[in-house]
Amino acid sequence: MTTNKVVLHTQGIGKYFYDPVKFKALDNISFEAYEGEFLTLVGKSGSGKSTLLYCLSTMDTSYDGNLFIKGEKVTGKKTDELAAIRNRHIGFVFQFHYLLPEFSCLKNVMIPALKLGQYSADEIEERAYEKLKMLDLASQALKPASKLSGGQQQRVAIARALINDPAIIMGDEPTGNLDSKNTEIVFDIFKEIAHDFGKTIIAVTHDNDFAKASDRTIELADGKILTLNKQF
Repeated sequence: MTTNKVVLHTQGIGKYFYDPVKFKALDNISFEAYEGEFLTLVGKSGSGKSTLLYCLSTMDTSYDGNLFIKGEKVTGKKTDELAAIRNRHIGFVFQFHYLLPEFSCLKNVMIPALKLGQYSADEIEERAYEKLKMLDLASQALKPASKLSGGQQQRVAIARALINDPAIIMGDEPTGNLDSKNTEIVFDIFKEIAHDFGKTIIAVTHDNDFAKASDRTIELADGKILTLNKQF
């Protein structure tokens, strides 16, 4: 369940785009995300929600203001330091799964942990099996990713995001390519990850039902926070 422990917070995040003209994409974004919270970012196209997510993910560093993850200021850190923070503390689920089609599901899930190098290959394989089992995919572990359905592939992508036990899972339209049945499955998985395992979910979505059923929504318009619901 959601706790009062802050996992991520921002102080006055602002961002400009300069092509073709100078344009303020984010304007004084300040909020906190809590441990065990399922948080959604909503707003019309061009509102700044995906831009904000990429700043929060540390992949975009050209912004004003400050970003803190697990109490540590990450703004201003070097590229290799940010890569290490991402690999340890953040898991990603995108609209497209980005699995390597010729690799087995198991190998796809193992990749971030092999990169982190915190465990032996045998331990990583065991952990990958555990994540696939949690997502009801253990029976598909040795199949090439290309042989799975779209919904199954997205669940493999979620298992991959979980392999390093990150504090935060960030999703960019994670159900955008899924039908209603698989959207519901992914939503239930996210809810379980947040409420039963204490992970923080921050997901951009256009799906109003998906957003309304999450713990909290932050609505953006013209790069500003339009509504910021309090913690449930």
